[in-house]
Amino acid sequence: MHIFTLNRELIVPAPLDEVFAFFGEPENLERLTPPMLKFNIVSVSDRPLKPGALIRYRLRVHGFPMGWTTLISEWEPPYRFVDEQLRGPYRLWHHTHTFEEHAKGTLVRDEVRYAMWGGKLIHKLIVKRDLQRIFDFRTQTLQELFGSV
Repeated sequence: MHIFTLNRELIVPAPLDEVFAFFGEPENLERLTPPMLKFNIVSVSDRPLKPGALIRYRLRVHGFPMGWTTLISEWEPPYRFVDEQLRGPYRLWHHTHTFEEHAKGTLVRDEVRYAMWGGKLIHKLIVKRDLQRIFDFRTQTLQELFGSV
């Protein structure tokens, strides 16, 4: 299994606690996901989120409906949390979110380690571009909500 990594950074002109609180609300994931994915949350096991919380949602990938179950495996407010796919389209999905105070607001970092069925070919033809678009949409939406620096 080949593991790929996606890294993103964005400075959000808002205080650390406010930015972490935004990401800590599962419904905001719907706001940060492109409409083409028809993403919606089915259930959240724990509010507020904590280690062991499960989030179940439905989405469409290239028109195909699928379910996804995420485990919050680490929860360290307001600095870090990790979500991992338990059920979904990837063989591996491990997403580390980190938040740091910055002179201009909050530095938001994402590191996603992932692997998919079909390996390098499917990654090159489809998945890499899809993930770039999803995270570009996320950046754009965060800038619309919080402003940009």
